[in-house]
Amino acid sequence: MTMRIILADDQPLVRAALQMVITDAPDLDVVAEAGTGTEAVKLAEELQPDVVVMDIRMPGMDGIEATRLITTGPSTARVLMLTTFDDDDYVYGALRAGASGFLVKDMALDDILAAIRIVAAGEALIAPSVTRRLIAEFASRPTPPERRAIEGITEREREVLTLVGRGMSNTEIAAELFLSVTTVKTYLTRLLAKLGARDRVHLVIIAYEFGLVAPSH
Repeated sequence: MTMRIILADDQPLVRAALQMVITDAPDLDVVAEAGTGTEAVKLAEELQPDVVVMDIRMPGMDGIEATRLITTGPSTARVLMLTTFDDDDYVYGALRAGASGFLVKDMALDDILAAIRIVAAGEALIAPSVTRRLIAEFASRPTPPERRAIEGITEREREVLTLVGRGMSNTEIAAELFLSVTTVKTYLTRLLAKLGARDRVHLVIIAYEFGLVAPSH
């Protein structure tokens, strides 16, 4: 099954480079390109792609607002943000808006394709490097967001949530807690349901808001 992609970036050269990489993959297809956030939202609604690869900084409507409109609107598309290392201030906002992960513009080609496939399959992608930057940005805020009470979370679920917040994979969590990967997946399913989280990235955000992840990590 071919996964359908929309590329949203105000730089034609970036879109062209991404299209060349994606077109070479037999299971991926670029169905449209957008130069603004407004165009991206319109195309996502019209074409119903699997993934929108979205630049954060665009004129007019930026990628964060476009992401919010796509993830809360009629489109079923998931959004993979396209960022650079100097976009730290935007990372938290993009995740809050519903982004399912991040691409870094200088990533290896294979990593870009892998990231698109992961998000298209309904998973979330958040690299430990992005997690660390998120924690640093969150910790630098003068007034942290109000922490919600954790209701109905067991001690083991709290441990799993903490490790998810640190950017660990299911395999790494399983090794850390001496559990099977299947058991870790079960805990994640329970956490998603209990906390009303849409995906793994949302769990990371919740871990920050609960104060389960400290900047030292």
